[in-house]
Amino acid sequence: MQKKYTSLGLMSGTSGDGVDASIICSNGIDHFEVLKNKYFEYDSRIYNSFHSLKEKIFNISDLEKFKNEIIELEREITLYHAKIIKEFDNEEDFVVGFHGQTIYHNSKEKISRQLGDAKLLHQLSKKKIVFNFRKNDIQNGGEGAPLTPIFHQLISTQKKIKLPTCILNIGGISNITIIKKPVGSLEFFSKDIGPGNCLVDNWVRKNSTQKFDKNGILASTGQKNEIILEQAQELFANRKNKEKLSFDTNDFDISFARGLSLEDGAATLTNFTASIIGDALSSLIREEKELKEILVCGGGRKNKTLIQSIAKNLSSKIYIRPIDEHEIDGDFVESQAFAFLAIRSYIKLPISFPNTTKCSKPLTGGEIIEN
Repeated sequence: MQKKYTSLGLMSGTSGDGVDASIICSNGIDHFEVLKNKYFEYDSRIYNSFHSLKEKIFNISDLEKFKNEIIELEREITLYHAKIIKEFDNEEDFVVGFHGQTIYHNSKEKISRQLGDAKLLHQLSKKKIVFNFRKNDIQNGGEGAPLTPIFHQLISTQKKIKLPTCILNIGGISNITIIKKPVGSLEFFSKDIGPGNCLVDNWVRKNSTQKFDKNGILASTGQKNEIILEQAQELFANRKNKEKLSFDTNDFDISFARGLSLEDGAATLTNFTASIIGDALSSLIREEKELKEILVCGGGRKNKTLIQSIAKNLSSKIYIRPIDEHEIDGDFVESQAFAFLAIRSYIKLPISFPNTTKCSKPLTGGEIIEN
């Protein structure tokens, strides 16, 4: 009988608004059970400090230039995660999948830097900590992302979702996973496809007191600027590194919407984001003719205006529905995934694959602190 492990996944996404926490029980292979999910919103100081710092980091030299700020914020974020772990201390012994908060990701430079001090977290929590999930992949020719496809395959298998299927995750960045066959086969692939919430979130933060466009209400009341939108789409279509599999939020900016009203800017940026996601999905649908539905997870699935706009940008009719319709909580797929990846890392199973990150061979990932 395969041993089962309990794992706490702590995921701080590219939207930088807080930490999703999920406790699961799994053998790390073909079964998992969700024990608890909970969201912990960053306080305003951490939230503002992170976004202020993130907007300064565009290359490796910036990591050194703002080293002191990074160290200070990293400690705050680590202490915040330690408090979260204490809330789960009534659970049985568990391993912690500590993703940390991504401050800079560039696979070409072979770096993916997450804020989070794993040694300090281990000292404070006395738990086994699995961290630095992306390093081994990047050092072996991979792009360091996406890492969740192996868990997406497990979800689709366990929930008996008809295959092939596509899981579209819309966080700060949007990515897709195509699962062709159930667990036991490596017939799945994945890639980032462009911005998710990052552009609209950034616009709303800079032009209002809100953190994001809740339910897409601002975009729904604004008018997209067709000229600006077409120019932005053309620039994206002609960009360099078209085959890039992973993105950082700083790969995109909102400067082309400068001068628009809050609502018109939100509408234009939402339509721009939707057109990129729609084009990528249309290409996928042409290739995967048996695909019948696209299941959406992540915060972006709640943006009704974005989802409607994506549907309008598709080249053919296909169902786009929240993954929640399969009794899966779309808010916690990523945190459950990193709990699962922590278990796989702990028992030395692969978490990244040539058909997901372009690494040289199937690779295990996270580093482990347990003593």
